[in-house]
Amino acid sequence: MASIANRRAVMTLFSVPDDPDNHRVRIVLAEKDIVVDIIETDADNIPPDLEELNPYSSLPCLLDRKLVLYDSRIIMEYLDERFPHPPLLPIDPVSRAHSRLALFRIEKDWFSLIDDLESGDSKRADAARSVLRNGVISAAEVFSVKPFFLSDDFTLVDCTIAPILWRLPKYGIDLPGKDAKPIHEYMDRVFSRDTFQLSLTAAEKSIRP
Repeated sequence: MASIANRRAVMTLFSVPDDPDNHRVRIVLAEKDIVVDIIETDADNIPPDLEELNPYSSLPCLLDRKLVLYDSRIIMEYLDERFPHPPLLPIDPVSRAHSRLALFRIEKDWFSLIDDLESGDSKRADAARSVLRNGVISAAEVFSVKPFFLSDDFTLVDCTIAPILWRLPKYGIDLPGKDAKPIHEYMDRVFSRDTFQLSLTAAEKSIRP
């Protein structure tokens, strides 16, 4: 792999190939058709020169010329502001605040379960699986209100929800019954988007062959 110093002239994303936190950034990149060099990186084997740039040695990590960003939420909002079309957050402050609140709740209620789901500890995984399944099912009515999550347009909230929903089979979660119909319809709309398909790595495609 070329040294990071030689890549600084182009935007580069260091990304774990199968991780929802990394996946949501790749969805934003695809939605905005941003030219970027995506480097699949092992979270347990961070390149030493990347560690020097990122004090937390965390992924995803975005390099844009002299700028180094290392939190998926910060990266997503930066990309939305730097490349404003199509916008992935509402324009007016009230709607934008509602979107940010939805992002906060998804982070707290769903993303916080990922470590337990992938821990290898069956007891922790079972408990997290139950909480996530119930959380998704309880949101069914919300999924039925608009084509996307509380919006007529695809937003950063959808970029954040989609990687979790895509991985439900991996987490051993099924959504049977008519109550889940709005969620399945939402997933069909989002997963069929060309940009979503472009965001998938080979590892992620294998989750839903």
